[in-house]
Amino acid sequence: MELKKNIKAGKNSFKLNLIIFVYFSLFSIAFSQSNLEGSYTDIKILDKISSKNTLLKLRNGDLVSFEDLSIKSLKCKNSEFDDNPEITAYLQVIDLNNINNDEVFIFNGWMFSSSPSITPFDHPVYDVWLVGCY
Repeated sequence: MELKKNIKAGKNSFKLNLIIFVYFSLFSIAFSQSNLEGSYTDIKILDKISSKNTLLKLRNGDLVSFEDLSIKSLKCKNSEFDDNPEITAYLQVIDLNNINNDEVFIFNGWMFSSSPSITPFDHPVYDVWLVGCY
């Protein structure tokens, strides 16, 4: 009687380990990206004349009118790190009082919650800053 070695078991376990590794890698990437991007952006608007703060919850992609401003949030993201949270959002703002330049954005760019002075929002009546991304 001749003894045979079971060589196929070693090859199958390698393939099985590879499949498990790829599955969990793709699952973790999909979970981390969905957790970082939000579908709602929270901003605060300060009316400099009346000194009143207003919290607006914007659904990404929708256009919202607030008094003399038309605001649209296109995208928002949370940071990957918990120790120093950073929230970023891409906002477009149009001043509705400006009849001559109704197609021109008064703000069009990324806004950062930790340092709003990087891309400041300059308006004589309103001040806008980023609060959250959900």
